[in-house]
Amino acid sequence: MKKNIALTLIVFSLIGCSTTYVNRNPVGEKFPTVKGQTLTEEDRELPTHFEGTSVVLLLGYVQDSQFDIDRWLIGLDMTETNIKAYEIPTIQGLFPRMFKSSIDEGMRKGIPKELWGGVITVYGDGAKVQEFTGNENSNNARVLLLDPMG
Repeated sequence: MKKNIALTLIVFSLIGCSTTYVNRNPVGEKFPTVKGQTLTEEDRELPTHFEGTSVVLLLGYVQDSQFDIDRWLIGLDMTETNIKAYEIPTIQGLFPRMFKSSIDEGMRKGIPKELWGGVITVYGDGAKVQEFTGNENSNNARVLLLDPMG
């Protein structure tokens, strides 16, 4: 019995592992091409979906980064900043993809339905985004301003 429990823990640890990338400043670089899905279940390819317009991307790599994202959204609203902002939960690893439906449903419960189109979750390409910005101190959100070229 103990052997089975230990084996199960090892397997879940291996498939749920995520890579840590050194934080970096990607100013002047094009955002990587990745696929995501809104909470309204519409497929999106980033940054292609935003071509021709400037947008703010609020990247969250773990649930606790929502605190930072909420503060940014409040600040953008209070300053009447005239730019569209998108939340981009970015989750790397096989284990989270296995529970994609449950994770998305949990997010839907905490976000008003009228805002679901502004939340684009990236699962399969999560490592590409995290490598682009770095993911050390993962509780901190990453905030990017994309120009019309991405």
